[in-house]
Amino acid sequence: MKAIAVAAPQWMGIGLVGMILAGTVQADDHGMAKADIVDTAIEAGQFDTLVAAIKAADLVDTLKGEGPFTVFAPTDDAFAALPDGTLDTLLMPENKDQLQAVLTYHVVPGTIMAEDAMSASSATTVQGQDLTITTMDGKVMINDATVTAADVMASNGVIHVIDTVLIPE
Repeated sequence: MKAIAVAAPQWMGIGLVGMILAGTVQADDHGMAKADIVDTAIEAGQFDTLVAAIKAADLVDTLKGEGPFTVFAPTDDAFAALPDGTLDTLLMPENKDQLQAVLTYHVVPGTIMAEDAMSASSATTVQGQDLTITTMDGKVMINDATVTAADVMASNGVIHVIDTVLIPE
């Protein structure tokens, strides 16, 4: 097996971060990503909180499904930056619907590569609301979150790493 080294686009200005994350994706003999979105996130090592939330929301099977999906994935640091108690409240079993809404607000049906995102102004999420996409000073913003690594391929879609948890209205 070989690892896919996906370099982040120059506009991202993040170089090694994207390559390190993308290097965790396993490829088959034809160069296709073998790991699905969930396994790719687990292997990356910076999405433990996201993966725990996906499990608590019973979304693992969905995000391991055929897709394709585009996931704007907040890092552990992004979850840590939420106001005190927010994550604990979301993870309570009685708040499962709210947690599902927050997580599906990070998922767009289909595959949106970074180049496509740069020319878009919005994308409709699985949750049903739109995300605002802007490019400022060479950085792509999803609502108020900055994309820190882009085009991390998975067998059922693509992951773009973001620095902020997106909260639907």
